[in-house]
Amino acid sequence: MCFLRRPGAPASWIWWRMLRQVLRRGLQSFCHRLGLCVSRHPVFFLTVPAVLTITFGLSALNRFEPEGDLERLVAPSHSLAKIERSLASSLFPLDQSKSQLYSDLHTPGRYGRVILLSPPGDNILLQAEGILQTHRAVLEMKDGRNGFIGHQLGGVVEVPNSKDQRVKSARAIQITYYLQTYGSATQDLIGEKWENEFCKLMRKLQEEHQDLQLYSLASFSLWRDFHKTSIMARSKVLVSLVLILTTATLSSSMKDCLRSKPFLGLLGVLTVCISIITAAGIFFITDGKYNSTLLGIPFFAMGHGTKGVFELLSGWRRTKENLPFKDRIADAYSDVMVTYTMTSSLYFITFGMGASPFTNIEAVKVFCQNMCVSILLNYFYIFSFFGSCLVFAGQLEQNRYHSIFCCKIPSAEYLDRKPVWFQTVMSDGHQQTSHHETNPYQHHFIQHFLREHYNEWITNIYVKPFVVILYLIYASFSFMGCLQISDRANIINLLASDSPSVSFAMVQQKYFSNYSPVIGFYVYEPLEYWNTSVQEDLRKLCGGFTAVSWVEQYYQFLKVSNISANNKSDFISVLQSSFLKKPEFQHFRNDIIFSKAGDENNIIASRLYLVARTSRDKQKEVIEVLEKLRPLSLSKSIRFIVFNPSFVFMDHYSLSVTVPVLIAGFGVLLVLILTFFLVIHPLGNFWLILSVTSIELGVLGLMTLWNVDMDCISILCLIYTLNFAIDHCAPLLYTFVLATEHTRTQCIKSSLQEHGTAILQNVTSFLIGLVPLLFVPSNLTFTLFKCLLLTGGCTLLHCFVILPVFLTFFPPSKKHHKKKKRAKRKEREEIECIEIQENPDHVTTV
Repeated sequence: MCFLRRPGAPASWIWWRMLRQVLRRGLQSFCHRLGLCVSRHPVFFLTVPAVLTITFGLSALNRFEPEGDLERLVAPSHSLAKIERSLASSLFPLDQSKSQLYSDLHTPGRYGRVILLSPPGDNILLQAEGILQTHRAVLEMKDGRNGFIGHQLGGVVEVPNSKDQRVKSARAIQITYYLQTYGSATQDLIGEKWENEFCKLMRKLQEEHQDLQLYSLASFSLWRDFHKTSIMARSKVLVSLVLILTTATLSSSMKDCLRSKPFLGLLGVLTVCISIITAAGIFFITDGKYNSTLLGIPFFAMGHGTKGVFELLSGWRRTKENLPFKDRIADAYSDVMVTYTMTSSLYFITFGMGASPFTNIEAVKVFCQNMCVSILLNYFYIFSFFGSCLVFAGQLEQNRYHSIFCCKIPSAEYLDRKPVWFQTVMSDGHQQTSHHETNPYQHHFIQHFLREHYNEWITNIYVKPFVVILYLIYASFSFMGCLQISDRANIINLLASDSPSVSFAMVQQKYFSNYSPVIGFYVYEPLEYWNTSVQEDLRKLCGGFTAVSWVEQYYQFLKVSNISANNKSDFISVLQSSFLKKPEFQHFRNDIIFSKAGDENNIIASRLYLVARTSRDKQKEVIEVLEKLRPLSLSKSIRFIVFNPSFVFMDHYSLSVTVPVLIAGFGVLLVLILTFFLVIHPLGNFWLILSVTSIELGVLGLMTLWNVDMDCISILCLIYTLNFAIDHCAPLLYTFVLATEHTRTQCIKSSLQEHGTAILQNVTSFLIGLVPLLFVPSNLTFTLFKCLLLTGGCTLLHCFVILPVFLTFFPPSKKHHKKKKRAKRKEREEIECIEIQENPDHVTTV
């Protein structure tokens, strides 16, 4: 091996270039040997994956179990809200009396909730009979437990000029029935049964009361409607598979019955399918539990797996037809598997970081773990199972067998005597091949279109200005969308769109958004409540809230009763002996914790209840309240925590934004490190990172403009976008960088001719496979469809429009290749002149 030093180039540059060439050729040599091994033992590489699929696939059916804890999946695993809930639970245990609505706020527990909505223009307060019938029916339910009831009016219209805010009318009323379960397994099962009966009763009452609209919700409703997406999507996923199979089969076909490979396109998709089934079996064997977010794995794995299938088919077409089929397999592996190995490694590393303990959302972690297993098996099945199928297809082609009917192709003389339809079906393309076309595979319709039409059009000098304008528009909208990312994450986005939970949430948002959820304000250390400064601090902290506070009620009681309690003993004595014994204040007993040290009583903890006034964007304002109150608990003299069960899910957004950004950053850095040793020209790394960043930001900005919220699915799609972009841009850019044509335009034409067919086949199959997701009535599948559609569309735009134009403007330059060819041609001309001078007889003969 000889490396010529470029004049003026530093020695370090030469050594780095030599190292990159050695590593790249070493990987090519390894893949060449792998291809030879597969071609010599195709039955073994076909049998082992099939046995693995049968073994693990059957276990997947036997061990299938859905995940039952929705909070564990979508709430952060390590959040401050969970710590606050634990502290609140330790101070005020669940087994205390539930005589009042706000006596237990640290867990929602088992409950049934119903909203009764009157027709437009009617007053719900005038329909008391229907409300009471509903209420009595709930209380008379069998298998119920004692509960306490809370109610709330919605769509309230106040009496004009009323000083005490009297209610004139209301459109809706919300009634909540909390059950006492105390954490017992038996009680919990009874509570679950009660909730099922409650939902059935609400549906029955809706039929009886046509003048009222009933919207019900129970504690298990969110989980039920979350899992409902998977049930509704089963048939649509099968339709998607059929569409991908059809697209892959048609795009792999040619008029040439010898070189057409429709069955290989079909087998390639089936290869990815059985690898996904095997990965699912391994997931369930390791005690994994299914959840609806895993619905995206078949589409993610298919997008990467079929890319390897189509690249291997393109690599096969680029091999020399006069070689034995085993050598052609080895050459195809050497040409394709280096890049596919690198992109598969990047998939594994990126999703591996998502599966690490640093990921705080369990649904993302479980998805990434399953995706890592799928990528490993995908890679193994592509080079083994599909490689064996390619070996058998290559053997049939070498022996001149029909690619569909597997019969011997007759000779040209025999075909000439047959009808036209027979010639069309059995033609091997010898009539279409002209004397100057040495590669019959160029007649593939996609390759022919790219070579004869598209390549010339996209590199036309009059088209380039419009492409630049198009990219500026694309970048503007992407940047505008990235600036509009806001905190709108909501668990409703993961549920079936026509589910009762979504209907209930919409009505609740419309009519009950004036106030926030009841926030528990827990003072967890002894406090001098009788001190004037402490009282003032409490008033400041509760300022701006509607407070349900034993402290305020007690201060008012002392003022009305004209009792002085300016010291500790008087304050606690009057509180215990007088205030808490009055019937109207007895419910406050559950909100104060006393301790006795000798003859002295102390208040060691207490709780208040706060309600904030909100607008339509209720969740955003509650998050703002939470973010303002938490820092105050550290800066003020009063040590307190604030908590509501919904806070567990509201810690979601900041983490959901951080995780994909970090993973994308680490992924791009890994691309730089991995490809630096594999690409001959360092500018190839620069273009790859630039392209991937443009696609990632484009998808992020456009999905924000398309009203896609930042939830578990959109996070995973952003991670996938990074890998999908590299999967398609890397081969195109590497071929361009390594090309030796005279001009950049010729190099990009060569790159599109080599990899354009595989990219177009894969992205087309990928996008067509997404269409059935539109017909699944679920917010989760809508998010998945939007994000993956943007991923495929932006990648296709960059590969076929933006990169072919921009690479003709900017480095790397191809002038040194032109100089090398001129030097070689001049040297060859000098050698020919010397031979002519030494052998004049040969010249005379000529």
